[in-house]
Amino acid sequence: MLSEKLEAALNEQINAEFWSAYLYLSMANNFEAKGNPGVANWFRIQFREEQDHAHIFMNYVNQRGGRVLLKPIAAVETEWATPLDAFKATLAHEQVVTSLINKIYAMAEAEHDYATRETLNWFISEQVEEEETAQQLIDKYTMIGKDGTGIYMLDQELASRTYTTPAPLATA
Repeated sequence: MLSEKLEAALNEQINAEFWSAYLYLSMANNFEAKGNPGVANWFRIQFREEQDHAHIFMNYVNQRGGRVLLKPIAAVETEWATPLDAFKATLAHEQVVTSLINKIYAMAEAEHDYATRETLNWFISEQVEEEETAQQLIDKYTMIGKDGTGIYMLDQELASRTYTTPAPLATA
């Protein structure tokens, strides 16, 4: 059974994951409108992944006898001038998400809630990947600069990204 404090923190994280999904959907639509279908595809897949993260947390809260309480999702930005700007915003956002998950982990550790810690281990690894991927895309866009051919080729690369069901949902 979850403590009230951990249940509340996990519910906040569920809201944060849905907010993240909403942010990435906004980014996808921004770049679809600007003629960057590959970038839009990358963010649409990111949108789905964030929804999945929320579902993983919801499943966990329910498994532990808690109650999922959905809250309103705050407004998100709707405009990014360039993909580089969006990926810089993505990295900053993912760093915030990492800190939120780390706080829940510390709380679970303080309460000796080993099941919650174990569940959060997957998210900690996922956040390392999220931050690394965003940094790699920032590095690529920085290297390309304003070279139209490079931007086109990277957009094509991002268009090839496909959705993969996260492991905790694939076995559920």
